[in-house]
Amino acid sequence: MFNKTLMATAFAGLLISASGYALAADQDRDRLHDQDQTQDMDQDRDRDRDMDRDRIYGNQLMTDQERSQYRQKMRDAKTEKERKQIREEHHERMKARAKERGVSMPDDSPADRGGMGSGGGMGGGMGGGGRR
Repeated sequence: MFNKTLMATAFAGLLISASGYALAADQDRDRLHDQDQTQDMDQDRDRDRDMDRDRIYGNQLMTDQERSQYRQKMRDAKTEKERKQIREEHHERMKARAKERGVSMPDDSPADRGGMGSGGGMGGGMGGGGRR
């Protein structure tokens, strides 16, 4: 009888230990998943910032919130005509802001310079349209 009780107690102890290890493994897996999600969000933010540098005129004069609002306006625009209007109004605001701050800005937008802007493409291709 004592042996059966001892064996049952030992078996119960093993089960508790095994479940503790499984719980710890689950917690580690969850923690690693959370870290991966945080890294993904950081990479997305960095990618957006890099794309903004190439596409949003005057982005260096804008806050993160302003860039986010600008991107949302562009996404919400229903037609290319609306997007063009948003870009033109934004361009004028950024030129005025640059002047107020004494910052020199090019007159043309990144899209006009052949950057990654909407419809701008990557330039003229091989030998196409370079300045001389």
